[in-house]
Amino acid sequence: MSHFLGIDVSTTATKALLIDEAGRVAAVASAPHDLSTPRPLWSEQDPAAWWEATGLATAQALAAAGLTGDAVQAVGLTGQMHGLVLLDAAGRVLRPAILWNDGRASAECDDIRARLGLDRLVALTGNDAFPGFTAPKLLWVRRHEPDVYRRVAQVLLPKDYVRFRLTGGYATDRAGAGGTLLLDLQRRDWSDEVLAALEIPRAWLPPTHEGPEVTGTVTPEAAAVTGLRAGTPVVAGGGDQAAQAVGVGAVAPGILALTLGTSGVVFAPATRPLTDPRGRAHAFPHAVPGRWHLMGVMLSAAGSLRWYHDTFAPELDYDVLLAEAAGVPPGCEGAAFLPYLSGERTPHANPFARGVFFGFTLRHGRGHATRAVLEGVAFGLRDNLRLLGEAGVPPPAEVRLSGGGARSPLWRQILADVLGLPLTAPQTTEGAAYGAALLAAAGTGAWPDVDAACAATLTCTPVAEPHPEAVERYEAAYDTFRRLYPALEPLFTAGREQPAEPARDTAAPG
Repeated sequence: MSHFLGIDVSTTATKALLIDEAGRVAAVASAPHDLSTPRPLWSEQDPAAWWEATGLATAQALAAAGLTGDAVQAVGLTGQMHGLVLLDAAGRVLRPAILWNDGRASAECDDIRARLGLDRLVALTGNDAFPGFTAPKLLWVRRHEPDVYRRVAQVLLPKDYVRFRLTGGYATDRAGAGGTLLLDLQRRDWSDEVLAALEIPRAWLPPTHEGPEVTGTVTPEAAAVTGLRAGTPVVAGGGDQAAQAVGVGAVAPGILALTLGTSGVVFAPATRPLTDPRGRAHAFPHAVPGRWHLMGVMLSAAGSLRWYHDTFAPELDYDVLLAEAAGVPPGCEGAAFLPYLSGERTPHANPFARGVFFGFTLRHGRGHATRAVLEGVAFGLRDNLRLLGEAGVPPPAEVRLSGGGARSPLWRQILADVLGLPLTAPQTTEGAAYGAALLAAAGTGAWPDVDAACAATLTCTPVAEPHPEAVERYEAAYDTFRRLYPALEPLFTAGREQPAEPARDTAAPG
């Protein structure tokens, strides 16, 4: 039986997932890698750790499935977006990779807007400049590490460094490339105008490809490390959110993907580019050829609950905290939480925003505080859904929920009530890696296209229906939540000279 491999290079680990030709998961394995935060707002990793983890995870997945590399017909890649990997002319790494959650490049974002103008920047790329994107990081290196910058010959995303080690060639997918702030959204290729304005050589950037397109084959050297067969095709794949959307079947308009992981994502597929005029939502190509997506991203979703647990109740199981929260009525009797522990991306592009507990009295207890965290994250996701609607995304016919936080029945119900929408969940919990494997299968002929691959392999079941009484209560609570950020924003900005340490990127709690 033919098998297909999805490799997901995330922030905390690299995962290898094998599926068979019916879409059944044959094996999953992962290998961790460390995150470095050498200064406040900095977040870096050694690219060599990704390659080492890829070899370990792939070999372990093959062994767990009882397979040799000959059984794998193709490989699909996905992983963390926006990272900056710099190589010299010999393909050697020049410095640690700067990651998606790194916030050092705020001044460079201002520079980009000054060079292009916000309106033109959004018209070309679909996005405003955010410190997490790749282009501001590259300009930061030019300004602060000129000796490194002079030696740059190739700029890659994290998963594309793994591709380079697998195939010996440079390539990227168009969904991931959209997150660099260097891609022309309409043309689905690098923007000569943006590159010229930022004085970045186009020769530094790899060719772009649609998600299912073959970009190279496994080299003998990589085969020795991973256990794969030399000559195995490697498809472009997708950035983690686009591959996650494929993995839950959010490939056509009307099906919205909501991810409740360390970060929170609202992902809406589209058949044409949709943008927010102010660039508050992220507009990228989809991993599906000829499609795009509009996306809202909050930086601390399930990560907020992890922080809360580890800071205030590390001795307790999550189940204990969630049981206490379940006994508190919707709206927390006036208590609220702003989940901006890592700053925020959308709808508030502010790396200096901070987490806030509000409205607590002597009446409130730990259950209220826990539920306020759950509700604050749900309100942040509603902010993003509202933003997508303002940009032209119609109300969804179905919301497909995934991510570690989605395992909580209480949190699922709070989300359904806050959004006023029923939620479904796919039968697989592997998300991005599963989507990468489906892209590999579709790209090498197991299914005629990505839509067919999703239709043949994915089923979703209802997990939460909104309760009318709770929906009504949450309208008032959401109004309070929405008024808190503009009231506090001047104080956030005043504190920008004393930035907090970046949040730890950890697996989402169950």
